[in-house]
Amino acid sequence: MTLAALIVAGGTRADLIGDAEKGARHFNACTGCHEVGNGAEDRIGPHLNSLFGRRAAAHEGYRYSASMERAGIDGLTWTLETLDAYIANPRALVSKTRMSYRGLKDDQARADLLAFLRQFSDNPANIPEAAPTAIGTDHSVAPEILAIQGDPDYGEYLSSECVSCHRADGSAEGIPSITRWPEQDFVVAMHAYKEKLRPHPVMQMMAGRLSNEEIAALAAYFKDLE
Repeated sequence: MTLAALIVAGGTRADLIGDAEKGARHFNACTGCHEVGNGAEDRIGPHLNSLFGRRAAAHEGYRYSASMERAGIDGLTWTLETLDAYIANPRALVSKTRMSYRGLKDDQARADLLAFLRQFSDNPANIPEAAPTAIGTDHSVAPEILAIQGDPDYGEYLSSECVSCHRADGSAEGIPSITRWPEQDFVVAMHAYKEKLRPHPVMQMMAGRLSNEEIAALAAYFKDLE
C-alpha cells in the first residue's frame, strides 16, 4: 500500500502513515551513520531527534555539506513529504549531499520508517504533515523522462538564463555550480523544482517553464561544459 493509500485508509494518529515497529527494523540500515532516541548523538550523520518541522542543516553542532546548508537557506524543511522524497532519492532534494545512501524505493517501507522517526519529534500527532488530509506522493522521475537524449546545442541556446546566476566556469561563490553535473542528477533536481519539493522560488519558476526535452538539453550541455 502506498503512503497516500495508508492515509486514505485511516487508523489512529500513531499509525496513520505506517507501522512504526516495522520502521524500526528498516532504521537498522541507517544506524551506521545516524542515531535516534534517548541519548542519541551525532555520528557520521546528525542524530534524528526532533527532525520533523526542522529546517534542513539547522541542527546546531553538526557540520553539514555546503549543499545541505544551501538547501536550508533556500527554505527546505523536513516534513512528511520532503522526507519521503529525500529517503526515496536523496539527490532529488540535495544534489551533492554527503549521504551515500542510494534511496529506499519501496513506498510501504518508507511509510513505516517515517512512522518510526516521527515518534522522536515533539508532539508527533500534532505536526501539520501528520494530519489525515496529508497526501503522500512518489516524486521519483519517470524512467522515460530520464531516458530522453538531450541536444547539447539546444541546451547551449537555452542556457543564457542559467549562466546569469550560475558561473559557466564552474566556480561556486554563493551559488552552486552546475558545470559538469551528471545528466541524471541535473534532470532529477530540475523536476524536484517543478514539483516544488526544492523550495527556491526562482528555480521553481524557471523549472516550471521548461519542458522535459528542454531540461534534458540543458543537462546534456552542462554535463560537458569546460
